Amino acid sequence: MVIKRDDPNLLSTLVKILSDNGIGILPCDTIYGIVGIAPATELKIRSVKARFESKPFLILIPTHDWLNNFTRQNIPRELGSFWPGPLTLIFKHKTRRGKIALRVPEDDFLLRLLHTLGRPLYSTSVNISGQDFLCRIEDIKRDFKERVDIIVDAGDLTDMVPSTIVDVTTKPFTLVRQGKLHLPERFFL
Repeated sequence: MVIKRDDPNLLSTLVKILSDNGIGILPCDTIYGIVGIAPATELKIRSVKARFESKPFLILIPTHDWLNNFTRQNIPRELGSFWPGPLTLIFKHKTRRGKIALRVPEDDFLLRLLHTLGRPLYSTSVNISGQDFLCRIEDIKRDFKERVDIIVDAGDLTDMVPSTIVDVTTKPFTLVRQGKLHLPERFFL
């Protein structure tokens, strides 16, 4: 199913599909993302992306208040002003070894979706693992229409950039991926 970004039934349609553990593609205030309820849709998303390595997906949460569901770390004071926004932070996982990547998006619609669902969403770029991410809606429909339950058509997002990823489990912090947000160099010295 393809639905326009301005369709008045978009929110209710997405909530129904995602609540039933469907997966979709939608604009995620940075680039188009493949999304699904975390952790229920992990294997589905891995299959769609042909991403079978253990590299984790980032998780979208609606507010800082959800942080303690995933980690015992707090958001570093100097980075707090960048949430919500195009900043993904990697924390130590709360209950198991390893790390978890979290982001509070800036997009009002995406925040409403997260609040309505009351559950976190995986988000990952729209591509087959190892290939460039797709930003033209016709390319997305051609390659993924039969692989996902819904595509939200917001047109081409050719000028969009993925989120910046920072690992805050280290001091100084580690810049994992330079993206849309340019942070002061002092954070990494």
